[in-house]
Amino acid sequence: MRRLVTLLLLAAAPAAAATRAGVTLPDQVEVAGKTLQLNGLGVREATVLDVDVYVAGLYVTEKSGDPAKLLGSDQPWRLTMKFVRDVERGKMTEAFDEGFEKNDAGPALAARLDKLKGMMTDVKEGDTIVLTYEPGKGTTVSVGGGVKGTVEGADFAKAVLTIWLGPHPPNGGLKSGLLGKG
Repeated sequence: MRRLVTLLLLAAAPAAAATRAGVTLPDQVEVAGKTLQLNGLGVREATVLDVDVYVAGLYVTEKSGDPAKLLGSDQPWRLTMKFVRDVERGKMTEAFDEGFEKNDAGPALAARLDKLKGMMTDVKEGDTIVLTYEPGKGTTVSVGGGVKGTVEGADFAKAVLTIWLGPHPPNGGLKSGLLGKG
């Protein structure tokens, strides 16, 4: 009987998942009718004390450890950030400003960056921010499970993803993890 119960529990278990810093994310998600694979998980660390802020998972149509390949593709992607501590809205918007500035996103995207920042709210430990890019539609922003809006443009989506995969990510371990190398 025990064996039967164990087998039933295993059969009912959720799809495979990956865990980092106590956060578990699924190995795949559906976006625009396509199955995206988890490319990797990384941890955003802040301050000189390397305090964990969130665990991010990058989902793509085809896994790759090459940031140029991922940034050069006009395929759907999703970046899921599961927060392991509270973060105020102001800190979130500063982080987007800093990411765009450090990775030379350019002033042409300023209005769309402002639109994205306008969708941010305070996040609590356990909350999730999800950025989902769909070609021809744009980058949809969900905060705490609710869709806040969409920012148009493949150029904007690339600039957003460059925050994490570009030459100046928030921290090196986060980039390595998202590329499946960490």
